[in-house]
Amino acid sequence: MQRHRDKRAAQKFFRKLLKSTGFAPRVMVTDKLRSYGAARKELFPGVEHRQHHGLNNRAENSHRLTRTREMRMGRFKSPGQAQRFLSAFEPIRGYFHPYQHRQTAAEYRETMRQRLSDWRRFTRLSAIA
Repeated sequence: MQRHRDKRAAQKFFRKLLKSTGFAPRVMVTDKLRSYGAARKELFPGVEHRQHHGLNNRAENSHRLTRTREMRMGRFKSPGQAQRFLSAFEPIRGYFHPYQHRQTAAEYRETMRQRLSDWRRFTRLSAIA
């Protein structure tokens, strides 16, 4: 999350990505934000840039759950608020979403029964304290 979505912020974002990967990409897929194109022209003039609604779905879908909660909460007011919410929310969400595809239906149901009973016991204890 960033305060501004301008060319300078896009350049900073691309530099961070380049630093972590260690090499320039052959093709860059982004959403249709104009600042990405402007930043790419300066930083990576030889890189092909694809901007299309459907091409970026894999990256965008990874944030779908966060965006759904953001809408319900009436938007995050700052990057700090989003970070505070996600740092508290994600461990709880992960606890209640076990790897269902790695378990049989009976194992999954038993796992969820156990986790829900643990949660009920935990919330009762914290209400008493």
